[in-house]
Amino acid sequence: MITSAILILLLPLVAFIIQIFVGKRLPRKGDWVSTGAMFAALALSVGIFIDAVAQYEPNNVLATATWDWINFGPVHVTFGFLIDNLTAFMLVVVTLVSSLVHLYSIGYMHGDPRYNRYFAYLSLFSFSMLGLVLVDNLFGIYIFWELVGLSSYLLIGFWFEKDSAANASKKAFITNRVGDVGMFAGIMILFSITGTFSFNEVFAAVADGHVGGTLLTVAGILLFFGAIGKSAQFPLHVWLPDAMEGPTPVSALIHAATMVAAGVYMVGRTFVLYTPDALLFIAYIGTITAFIAATIAIVQMDIKRVLAYSTISQLGYMMVGLGTGGYTAGLFHLTTHAFFKALLFLGSGSVIHAVHTQEMDEMGGLRKKMPITFWTFLIATLSISGVFPLSGFWSKDAILASALGFGMTHPAHMPIFVVLLLSAGVTAFYMFRIVFLTFTGEPRDKKKYDHAHESPLTMTIPLVVLAVLSVGTIWWGWVEHMLVKPELASYGSHVASAVEHAAEEHGVAHSAHTIAMFSSVVVATLGILLSAVVYFWRKISADAWAEKLKPIHTFLWNKYYFDELYAATIIRVTLFKSRLFAAFDLKIIDGIVNGTGRLTAAFSRLQGSIDLRGVDGAVNFVARFVGYLGSQLRGLQTGNIQAYIMMALFAVVLLFVFQQF
Repeated sequence: MITSAILILLLPLVAFIIQIFVGKRLPRKGDWVSTGAMFAALALSVGIFIDAVAQYEPNNVLATATWDWINFGPVHVTFGFLIDNLTAFMLVVVTLVSSLVHLYSIGYMHGDPRYNRYFAYLSLFSFSMLGLVLVDNLFGIYIFWELVGLSSYLLIGFWFEKDSAANASKKAFITNRVGDVGMFAGIMILFSITGTFSFNEVFAAVADGHVGGTLLTVAGILLFFGAIGKSAQFPLHVWLPDAMEGPTPVSALIHAATMVAAGVYMVGRTFVLYTPDALLFIAYIGTITAFIAATIAIVQMDIKRVLAYSTISQLGYMMVGLGTGGYTAGLFHLTTHAFFKALLFLGSGSVIHAVHTQEMDEMGGLRKKMPITFWTFLIATLSISGVFPLSGFWSKDAILASALGFGMTHPAHMPIFVVLLLSAGVTAFYMFRIVFLTFTGEPRDKKKYDHAHESPLTMTIPLVVLAVLSVGTIWWGWVEHMLVKPELASYGSHVASAVEHAAEEHGVAHSAHTIAMFSSVVVATLGILLSAVVYFWRKISADAWAEKLKPIHTFLWNKYYFDELYAATIIRVTLFKSRLFAAFDLKIIDGIVNGTGRLTAAFSRLQGSIDLRGVDGAVNFVARFVGYLGSQLRGLQTGNIQAYIMMALFAVVLLFVFQQF
């Protein structure tokens, strides 16, 4: 099994290397290398999943392998793989969605001048996410966490010649770094106390009471900061809608089972570390995220942007599930969301490929032109809306039941359930708004409609496969039995779990499940009916109501003004500090350096002047004086003996005279 895990990790890495260095010279620019590698990884992942089902046991560790990596005196870091039920599930989800995105990309990206580089980046992204799923320690997960961020930067900004794409990739990269700083701090707090990065050893240390209380709460919240960035939670959700600037298959990959799911997976993997206070923080962040994103999606006209806010909202749902103790519910929604959201994005890509626009007000009537795209997109819409008996119904119902059970036990936190229920109705409304505006009614742009056609098989086959998976209700049985909430006691402690929520106590779980199920059906039905009244039967004018509620519509259209708020505060302060530091560097630092240079130059000129005029002047004066004397004395050299005798006699007379005085 470890051999299979190593191959799963290495296959996309090898594909990336081949594509980067020789992909351009391979037949079809090597798309078959990356695609084949991912389907091979999928086959191996399915094999591991089958083994996990065959060896079923709650929280079962199927295989581990650890190697020494770094040794600096007391600092000992290992690298290894941990394969358990959660790993087996995530491997299948990641490789399946990634394989279908690779296949879909063959048709969608055909003719792109950087075709081989695109597939190289896809392979690097898949390698990073698979590594994040497989590693057995916090340090390893952080390494692959950052690689996922790098890969997303490359893919979001793939069409970097567009300023919007280049800016979106930078925005995603920088926003994620903000959360990652907190995550790194949380990891280091745990390491400083436990002396290890290993999941099992850190969990055992917590179970034995070596770390706990406020410090553990702080470490857990800081760890969650990484998920706030990567999984686009409030207030770091602003990067995800802009990430739509990347190719549509990239949007499906980022928004379905890979990058944004990384934060949810990380919280699930480290679930036993979170204290009740930390989990409550997670639940409220998820609640705020789910509501804000759902309301923004109501007014957006870009089909991919609506789906982006839908993703943010559903990620909020997952976090609420985990935060209210619904470990299985949160991870189950991650699984179902991976399939129906990948289907929605690939379906939108099929539409965009046909009509060459992302604006829904330029679409309409495409159902007859694109039947496969329409029916598969409708299935995904029904699933995300929570319509029985599709997969989204079961996972969303499980989260609502968890939130309601938590609220029934802790009445002060009942607003979590109420807000989630309201968000579920809003989700059904705006998702069917997409269906009605895109596929029904009369074409609003006749020219685009006339040129529309169904996508090729490389694009429609993934749609059909994902539609089948979105329908499948058997997922719930597998997830419920295999992804059982872990307990600290399983790490060798007799201490009661510090993160056990009371939602499963006092016999409220069953009644909460029943109430949540009927409530979700009612709100989903109301949301769909209201959407049909407005956008299908057109009994209510959306434009008229937008005008009546103009302040609210403007507020939602401008996305709660988060970007403007950040621009006016954080970005403005950052730019001000940058200009201040630049001025300090230019005027003070450079001034000191330049002043020192000018002073040195002046001193050098003074020294040169002294040397030239003083030292050299004295030397030259002596030389000239000696030369002058020599020239004068030379006149005495007449060669006349009588003259020499007369001068000698004259000198004797002078000496005699001087002696007399």
